[in-house]
Amino acid sequence: MRREVAYNQYLCEVEKQLKSGGLFLTSRGEKVNTMVIGWGGIVFFWGRPVFLVPVRKSRYTHGLIEKSGEFTVSVPPKEDLKAALTFCGTKSGRDFDKFKECNLTPVPGEKVNTPVIGECWLHYECKVICRHDLVPENLDPEIDRKFYPDYHTFFLGEIVACYTTE
Repeated sequence: MRREVAYNQYLCEVEKQLKSGGLFLTSRGEKVNTMVIGWGGIVFFWGRPVFLVPVRKSRYTHGLIEKSGEFTVSVPPKEDLKAALTFCGTKSGRDFDKFKECNLTPVPGEKVNTPVIGECWLHYECKVICRHDLVPENLDPEIDRKFYPDYHTFFLGEIVACYTTE
């Protein structure tokens, strides 16, 4: 059963999971795909709640979000999905059906056409309202050397639905 919650009700839990194991970022196109993000966060921009997700241009997910203009973020339970997080964070959706490989259940979104992950407890449905490519010349050189073999696009998705499925 879905229970609508305020986008900011579980900010601490989202931040903790983002830093410790990652969140599932799901997108759809010719097929549904999920990846793991360890960077990003929830901000309030232009009078709207926004989930900011960085996705490298080389990732399969990047093209799916570009085409669909939407994504979902699902927050896994504390311990239960470690193997799925590892698999989805290290394998490409070009080569694997991650939902099948990890026994994840795609559940239709309420306000977007992209599913959420049924095994997770907290979900954000987002519509892209801004895309911003990271410009290497604007980046601190130390950060560039440490983190960038290829660069991110920052997708800012307005949170159009937020709910738990506990």
